[in-house]
Amino acid sequence: MPDHDLVRSLLRDQWHLTPTAITDLDGGLMSRAWDVSTDDDRYLARMVDAAVRQPVEAGLAAAEHLQGWGIAVGSPVRTLGGGLTATAADGALAVLRRVPGRVLAGADPVDQQWWGDRLGAVHRALQQFRHPGLRQWNLLDPDAPHLGVQAWLRPAVADAVTAATRLTVTDRLTYGVLHGDPSPSGFVVDPDTGRAGLLDCGASGTGPLIYDVAAAVVYAGGTEAAAELLDGYLAAGPVHHDEMDAALPVLLRFRWAVQADWSARHLGSCPGAEADLHRAREALESRPGPP
Repeated sequence: MPDHDLVRSLLRDQWHLTPTAITDLDGGLMSRAWDVSTDDDRYLARMVDAAVRQPVEAGLAAAEHLQGWGIAVGSPVRTLGGGLTATAADGALAVLRRVPGRVLAGADPVDQQWWGDRLGAVHRALQQFRHPGLRQWNLLDPDAPHLGVQAWLRPAVADAVTAATRLTVTDRLTYGVLHGDPSPSGFVVDPDTGRAGLLDCGASGTGPLIYDVAAAVVYAGGTEAAAELLDGYLAAGPVHHDEMDAALPVLLRFRWAVQADWSARHLGSCPGAEADLHRAREALESRPGPP
């Protein structure tokens, strides 16, 4: 991933932005992010793998759609050439104007209410959103070569995929546009106004909305720790209690499998991937697979 000097260079060359400060942010599982200040404004810069450039650009278009619904979200800043992202050796960089406020604390009960409420509101507002860059929710490939790095990994991912496939075939789930990686660091609340929002829309695709909820629950520390998050989501989102109760345990397991898959793919190239893989193993082994 690029260091601050490369980010600074990209911002200068592609956007004519001259940062006065660049601060690392927790970008979630699938990206890296920075808080960027200039003399007259504040921005979020996010780097993603080149392979997900199109869905990320769909997410940027979704941010513009959400603004029309009165949802506070980072406004995409186009490059000098008119693009939504700029290509770099490490992937694709997007820049958004920073929504005012502080980043949410995932373990704080009040912040969890804001977090769940905004995720639910986004799911509801994007039900009619369409974009050619939106990808359909894609189950993992249990036969992928990188899953052979440790003996436990392939069977665990296969079990999670089997359970998720069974769920999508046998249960009636609510589908829509996914955020994809809704970590608490992607959501903010402005103490001056009490208004909550989100920094961006992530790498958007379409799939069962409970997958986003499961991803948020993982960041919150598990189902018991995420009680206020779930309460906030159910009050604002389009998914009902019955579907949540039936689908969340299965998609929590699948989300951990996604983390295991991503970590295995990036072993040796991404700091922290080995530790993330260990955490995913512990979580998967604590959850029974399909009968």
